[in-house]
Amino acid sequence: MSDAVQPTAAQVRAAADALKAAIDRHLAAVERRAAAPGAAEADAAVFAAFNELAAAGEVYDELLYDVYDEVTPFEVPETEGGAPYAGPDEPEALSVFIRRDYTVVEPKRLLAQAKRIADLDPEAGDLTLADADAEDGPARGLQPALGVLFGEFDPDELASRHKEFGLEEGDATLWVTVSDEPAEPGEWLAAPFDAVDPERVVCRFDISEAFEEDDLDNVG
Repeated sequence: MSDAVQPTAAQVRAAADALKAAIDRHLAAVERRAAAPGAAEADAAVFAAFNELAAAGEVYDELLYDVYDEVTPFEVPETEGGAPYAGPDEPEALSVFIRRDYTVVEPKRLLAQAKRIADLDPEAGDLTLADADAEDGPARGLQPALGVLFGEFDPDELASRHKEFGLEEGDATLWVTVSDEPAEPGEWLAAPFDAVDPERVVCRFDISEAFEEDDLDNVG
């Protein structure tokens, strides 16, 4: 038996409260930046609040596992061969890389939502009733329908309302990287994810059902 002092339920509760407070601070920083876009100090405040939130989440996740053998859905797995951070201590520019996967589970719902938007805004796209009603309509109309939906809504809104559009969430990942100076306009647009430098990744959050499956495999 280890002589190390085991964490207590009270520590888990305290970590949960700290995480809630960090979420509030992060949201407040984001809201302040939205009210004053372009302010360098607002960007720095969001960056600092983000790091505090990541640290608080890690502490809570570890204590939750140690005391209750449970994990959060925001676990960041260890990456084999991951490079240690070698970026600047006081970064002046950062990039956020996000990927979210979806499965189209209700094609007719997706097409109907896209057609509703196209009917309200003809410039959004050209989707006809025939596409929605025909037996093979959804298959033929999904590509333009996706263009309408993703052109009308930002990725965060689509993520929060994915069920309305006949989509099912898959894996997701978010990486925050830093650089010495802002990128030149347009220089990375052709291949955005090629710009990721493993040694400049400040933090990373992965969400996947695979984590839950691994936990189940380890039970028993």
